[in-house]
Amino acid sequence: MRGLSPRQRIVMTFTFFSMFFGAGNLIFPPFVGAQAGAAAVPATVGFIVSAVGLPILGVLAVSFAGGFDNLARRVSPGFATVLAVAIILTIGPCFAIPRTATTSFEMMVAPFAGADGRWAAQLIYSVAFFALSFLFAQRPEKLSHVLGRFMGPLLLALIAVIFAACLVHGVGTPAVPGGDYASGQLTRGFLDGYQTMDLLAALYFGIVISANIRANGVGDEPQVRRETAYAGLGTGALLVLIYGALSYVGVVSGAIVAIDPAHDTGATVLTNLTSSVFGTAGTAFLGAVFVIACLNVCTGLICTCASYFHERFRTVAGHGVSYRAWQVVFTLFSLVVSNAGLSAIIRVSVPVLSALYPMAIVLVALALTHRWFAARFGRVYFWTVLLVGVTALMGCVSDLVVVFGGSLPWLAAALDLLPLQSYSLGWVVPAVVGMLVGVVDSARRHGRG
Repeated sequence: MRGLSPRQRIVMTFTFFSMFFGAGNLIFPPFVGAQAGAAAVPATVGFIVSAVGLPILGVLAVSFAGGFDNLARRVSPGFATVLAVAIILTIGPCFAIPRTATTSFEMMVAPFAGADGRWAAQLIYSVAFFALSFLFAQRPEKLSHVLGRFMGPLLLALIAVIFAACLVHGVGTPAVPGGDYASGQLTRGFLDGYQTMDLLAALYFGIVISANIRANGVGDEPQVRRETAYAGLGTGALLVLIYGALSYVGVVSGAIVAIDPAHDTGATVLTNLTSSVFGTAGTAFLGAVFVIACLNVCTGLICTCASYFHERFRTVAGHGVSYRAWQVVFTLFSLVVSNAGLSAIIRVSVPVLSALYPMAIVLVALALTHRWFAARFGRVYFWTVLLVGVTALMGCVSDLVVVFGGSLPWLAAALDLLPLQSYSLGWVVPAVVGMLVGVVDSARRHGRG
């Protein structure tokens, strides 16, 4: 049974890392460090748990289950399709893919573009950006040739330069924790880890990674799943190191220039640092880092979304739809959405992520306990996901109404009755109740049998 060589595993790990590490991964850890200041360690630990631990557990859970669709079908086949499409559209053309273009534009082009010609500059940039991503995504099974061998190592080298500059500069006196991190730093870091969208992406990145592993001569499917898990673990180790380094970068930057959490972002934190350390050239350098990171992720996401839809929806209205056709659809739709602006994309995406993440978390948790628990009580999948899903969707509706200028006070009041809702973890108790109901229901059905 042939597996990958050590060198091929390193390339596959770099490929996986490049698909994960985009704009959100680059801006959120420094923002965490800058806000948490002297309390950066617990805040960073919380962030790493959700931004690294959950995605890597997701990779392992999906590998063990033989694919996310097989895992989600343990709830029901219809649910598997609905959740899959919702996740793909979230990590794809509705939010994550457009965000790669808007964030890299804000960092690379906006500082040098005049206010009058900004919309035209953004349109031209986004067309060029998506054209290049489309070109890189032509052969998803060959993605490791671009990301694993070149773009991933280049990105790591550029981040290392920023971190080394911080080590030379020194941290001075860390800022006092402020903003959302004035208290409860561990929990706040955990919740902010959602913004990377990496758990959702991890559930489907295996499609592309598996294709690359097969292209390297591994034909045995159990071995393909093992190699995917190895790449996921290697990616997790890299992400822990990078997030720790970027959080330290944020602490250094926050000590140099105080930030306003209500208006500044992680991009501001990085810009303050590079401007202070590298001068005017720092803006261009940081812009290059963002473009490379965002281009990597955009390419990986286009491959993932188009591959999934090509496998799941080979015909639409009686007509065959090729991988290339889905690729064109997702690229063009993302191009249009990206020109709506970064702030609008983030405002709408936060409630949607808050609905999808809890369901993904409980599915991963059940999959990891499948052999000794969930397989014995099969109904725990249905009841746990049902109660968590209802709770999460109610929260999503409430938050979306607020985003668009309305309010549903009765719904907000009902949600506030849930334990831990003040920490945005109101779904935890419904998850526990769902598992208990699932155990009882499974035992009752087994007794009838």
